[in-house]
Amino acid sequence: MKKVLIWGRYGNYGPDYPRNRVIESVLRELGCEVDRFLPTLSATADLEYALRRGARPDLVWVPCFRQRDLAAAARYARRQRLPLVFDPLISAYDKQVNEKHKFAAGSAQAHKLLAWESRLFKLPDWLIADTEGHADYFHATHGVPRERIRVIPVGAEEALFTPQPWPQKPADAPLELAFFGTFIGLQGVDVLARAILQYDGPPTHWRLIGEGPMKAECERLLARLVGASGPSRVSFEGWGPLPELPGRLASADAILGIFGTSDKALRVIPNKVYQGLAIGRAVLTSATPAFLPALRADEAQGLVWARPGEAESICAAVARLHRRHEQLPTLGQAARASYETHYSNRAIATVLRDLLDL
Repeated sequence: MKKVLIWGRYGNYGPDYPRNRVIESVLRELGCEVDRFLPTLSATADLEYALRRGARPDLVWVPCFRQRDLAAAARYARRQRLPLVFDPLISAYDKQVNEKHKFAAGSAQAHKLLAWESRLFKLPDWLIADTEGHADYFHATHGVPRERIRVIPVGAEEALFTPQPWPQKPADAPLELAFFGTFIGLQGVDVLARAILQYDGPPTHWRLIGEGPMKAECERLLARLVGASGPSRVSFEGWGPLPELPGRLASADAILGIFGTSDKALRVIPNKVYQGLAIGRAVLTSATPAFLPALRADEAQGLVWARPGEAESICAAVARLHRRHEQLPTLGQAARASYETHYSNRAIATVLRDLLDL
């Protein structure tokens, strides 16, 4: 039995962050013994683990967002001659400079952050990216050799996001589209709001679920469509317990993904896309390099495409869904099949099995 040591303080996210739960779950499904080491101080964690007389694992895994834990984990792994894997999920440089604009791209602070993170990213034997787009970014921006980067999709928690029964609705029921998320710019909710305002096709119910910084503005823009009876009817819903989410989405005919235009938006596949495919619903989202070319080639595989940042393109995609209304259950089955092939625990296990030499 291979022993995997999850090494990191977790920060604000903790071991129950979905990415961590999925990775640890798949490792256990592969028969691995998974232990966690949450150091008191990141900088001296290797000394702490030695003083605790921690058991020697077969592999050290630093979980997402834990750049600060990587140096000590690398020292320990090097002394013990163990393979080290880091799953950053995001680049701190990208987040602070390109997303939050905390530092200007050419500033001394930005250069310092980039140099710090680039040194760290070169320490592990394997650096994990969630999409090919992020793998290319880590290579181009941080100088990590492409052959040392492995792609593991975020996936979904499969015990929770299971195929949902198809809703029984009257023949004249409006098409129901569900967005769920944190209402941030990355998701392109402003673009989605413009599309809802512009839409003038067959009746469509747009359900917007979640909370976040741009929700109030969306509510202001779409106020006249809440409960309306025209082409677009909008309803806003708050978050609820995660275990209830698949059931809440079950009445939807399709799931709405993200539509932002930032560099990061073009590199990521958000949780909602994986989760929507996993429950067996078509997902309408932007066609970006984050998706495999084979999936972007057509709309027969459960993904319906719009162009990033273009409200008109979302409206056109909704019109195509209306034309295929009777085929949506079949499209939902294709969505689940795409999930199984490309993003499932089985697909994740294939990469982990290779990393662990199982």
